[in-house]
Amino acid sequence: MKLILGSGSPRRKDLLAQLGLVPDDIRSPDIDETPTKGELPRPYCARMAREKAMAVERAPDEIVLCADTTVALGRRIMGKPEDEKEAAAFLLAMAGRRHKVITAVAVAHGERVLESVVVTTVKMKRLSDNELNTYLASGDWKGKAGGYGIQGPAGAFIPWIQGSYTAVMGLPVAETANLLLAAGYPVYGETS
Repeated sequence: MKLILGSGSPRRKDLLAQLGLVPDDIRSPDIDETPTKGELPRPYCARMAREKAMAVERAPDEIVLCADTTVALGRRIMGKPEDEKEAAAFLLAMAGRRHKVITAVAVAHGERVLESVVVTTVKMKRLSDNELNTYLASGDWKGKAGGYGIQGPAGAFIPWIQGSYTAVMGLPVAETANLLLAAGYPVYGETS
């Protein structure tokens, strides 16, 4: 059985490696990631992971693993900022407050799609102008939901989280292992 990672994210590949897994292939799905009108963050995130998994072509002996990470401030979805100005707006909105990081994982094999959604509460400290401007200048916000990655320089802005650190990075390792096992993939060298 072959494992296909439906993501070009180097972080997701690294997190899979924590389980001792190396994907046999990487195939990034091309889907429309626009939220529907009034769509809430958790259902949106779950839909994205499911649609990504369904969009990746697979052979009968292939399992496709896809994930989506969404940052939510209340009911507001904070996607990947389009520019530095939007990244600053996201960070300032979250500064000094708690927000949710939602990561949905979908594993597709045959006609089945197994799913898990992990919600982690994250507190971001208040940001000084210098902290914000230095971070924006680093460019680390590019391509990241909410405009930050906890594993990079913005990790210094996060005094605590409640939930899964690996989910905030983009792939909840424990839940991913369980989904792969449920799909019949030998995560620990054996099938369940």
